[in-house]
Amino acid sequence: MDHHGIARLVFQMVGGESVLQSSCRYLLLAGMDGELLLLGVRGTELTKEEETLFRKLNPAGYILFSRNIESAAQTRKLTDDLRSLSYDEPIISIDQEGGRVERTREFAPSLPSASAFAKLNDMEQIARGGEATAEVLKLLGFNLNYAPVLDLEHFPEVQNGLNQRCWGRDCQDVINRAGMWNRWMRKRGMLGCGKHFPACGRAKSDPHEDLPSSNATKEELMKEDVLPYTALMPELDAIMLAHVTFPQIDPDFPASLSKTIVTDWLRGQLGFDRHLVMTDDLDMGAIRERYGRGEDVKMAIRAGNDLAMICHHVDSAEIAAKAIGELPLSMRDDAKARLARFRKKMPKPIAWSDKKWTLVCEKIEGISQTVPEIGEADTRSAVTKY
Repeated sequence: MDHHGIARLVFQMVGGESVLQSSCRYLLLAGMDGELLLLGVRGTELTKEEETLFRKLNPAGYILFSRNIESAAQTRKLTDDLRSLSYDEPIISIDQEGGRVERTREFAPSLPSASAFAKLNDMEQIARGGEATAEVLKLLGFNLNYAPVLDLEHFPEVQNGLNQRCWGRDCQDVINRAGMWNRWMRKRGMLGCGKHFPACGRAKSDPHEDLPSSNATKEELMKEDVLPYTALMPELDAIMLAHVTFPQIDPDFPASLSKTIVTDWLRGQLGFDRHLVMTDDLDMGAIRERYGRGEDVKMAIRAGNDLAMICHHVDSAEIAAKAIGELPLSMRDDAKARLARFRKKMPKPIAWSDKKWTLVCEKIEGISQTVPEIGEADTRSAVTKY
């Protein structure tokens, strides 16, 4: 038994299990590895079944959606409850981009979208938006936000799930605007994740529904789409891969499952080998309809991802953990080393404060009055409904 196994036994004993029970649990878990999974949660509070599953698998962390969030107090309790289940400090994450991708809209003012900030192009307001995002999320108990979107807006009129979510079409504009927003979010203590590498903006359909394809070459992407990643590299804590195929680069696999794109290009050529790298949701139609649960997570980790994300079909998490357990230990250890480095950067949870909550909500209202939203949000994509 390695030191991780021993530590888990101690943790479980503290929770009330005997040494014998803990040892049996460990033996039952032999061949399973849930530590490279990022999992969704069903509702606004944990069920007993979820508590049992999460203690058993000890996932890297969790992602919450609108279905999990109904009030500030309830959300903070849920994030605290999730944190209490883990031996290691878990990632507690969310998509909080502003505009139509903002999970707290039911009980907090909404920040403008990236496209609204981009149109006004007021860098002070963009910085304030990043600050306010961090302040809201820290009070609610989160430590990672899946933003900023670094995709270039190649097809603004196409329903590809990115409507209102991009900071512009020109790569330098995206670097300036998304960089400012991310910089001030991180200054206020919230980690960020650049997405969706290498170029979900090249998609002409929505990955939530099917698997888009782009004939862009690596050289074309390097000239434009990849520049925000390389320019902001020191300020990006994590990278999320796109569920898009690029046949000119890898004719066989989408970017999220491609060793050519993740290991050889992102990590090897571009130097992102110390960043935490993860898939987008493997339950999206782009992946779910083509690869079975188990094979998808193995492909993800083999490709060079550190974490495989399962947002909705969490009842399949044990299948996923068993599949990851079949991978070579060296491959899993590399991912866990990067996860451990990431954990050292994660902000500690702060105490709830009614005063701070009121102040940040007032700040958001002030920003929203200064930065008008552009038109009606395209709500056809599942990313808005989650």
